[in-house]
Parts: sequence; structure tokens; C-alpha cells
Amino acid sequence: MPKKTEQPASFEQSLGELEQIVTRLESGDLPLEQALNEFERGVQLARQGQQKLQQAEQRVQILLSDDADAGLTPFTPDNESL
Repeated sequence: MPKKTEQPASFEQSLGELEQIVTRLESGDLPLEQALNEFERGVQLARQGQQKLQQAEQRVQILLSDDADAGLTPFTPDNESL
């Protein structure tokens, strides 16, 4: 039976999960091992979220750049920089 590949969570889903983790950690009711696991997952989610925000910021900067032709050049393999 083939294994399903998980789709990456959306930014909003990741943020919601991160908020739940923070709430559980702030409660102080978790055993140490579970708290460490939750913290590790939280760090992972925070890094993913930061990466998604940086990608979005780059897209916005391209869209708002002063160069009217930026992002409008048709792609051809000859134009690809290595």
C-alpha cells in the first residue's frame, strides 16, 4: 500500500497549531518529555512560518519594484542564470 505524502500545512494552519502549543506549554501541566516534544514542534513550526513570510515578502518586493519590466520577462532556458 503506497504511503500518502502529506501536503505542507498552510501558514494559517501552522500558526493555529503553534498557538495551541504555546497554550499547552504555558499551562505548566505537561510532563517534561512531552513539553520538550511540544517545544521542538513549536520551533519547527515557527521556522516554517518565518520561511513562508520571507517568501511572501520577496514576492511583494518583486511586485512593487520600480522596474516596470521586473517579473514580466518570458522564461526561456537561455535566460536562466546558474
